[in-house]
Amino acid sequence: MSGTGTVTAVSSNGEYSFTKINRAGIRLLAGLGVEGDVHAGVTVKHRSRVAQDPTQPNLRQVHLIHEELFAEVGGAGFAVKPGDLGENITTSGIDLLSLPTGALLLIGDEAVVEVTGLRNPCVQIDGFQDGLLKQVVFRDEAGNLIRKAGIMSVVRVGGVVRPGDTITVELPDGPHRPLDRV
Repeated sequence: MSGTGTVTAVSSNGEYSFTKINRAGIRLLAGLGVEGDVHAGVTVKHRSRVAQDPTQPNLRQVHLIHEELFAEVGGAGFAVKPGDLGENITTSGIDLLSLPTGALLLIGDEAVVEVTGLRNPCVQIDGFQDGLLKQVVFRDEAGNLIRKAGIMSVVRVGGVVRPGDTITVELPDGPHRPLDRV
């Protein structure tokens, strides 16, 4: 089983900042992440994770968000564009949040990332636009915690990724494990 989508934007930032700068292309480096991005590395780079244990493996090398989320939060009065929420790759046409752990995303001609889990949105989102956090993390009617701020992945095969590139989803064999926060 597979699906396809499109890269609508790519972003990176060499400094710690909530947002990332849109680029004409980014280079994914196997086992590291986005070349020149502050979150690239074998071990954790997100400040909160480094504070807990700097030797943890970096399961958050590449952050992907579905562009459809921007229209959804736009309906609630929020203006969000690619890179604003700190993602490296903005996608269209793939239900990222429903992918299982271990799904592979073949991006462009070469790059392959493996989905590791959900982004756990933090209060910095409200610093970007007050009230936005409640749009991307909340409890449903049954009390389940819903996270909509994208997915995290690790780079299995490096390569250049550009807007317009095709994304092909390859689901893992066996029983699928739903995404959890990483």
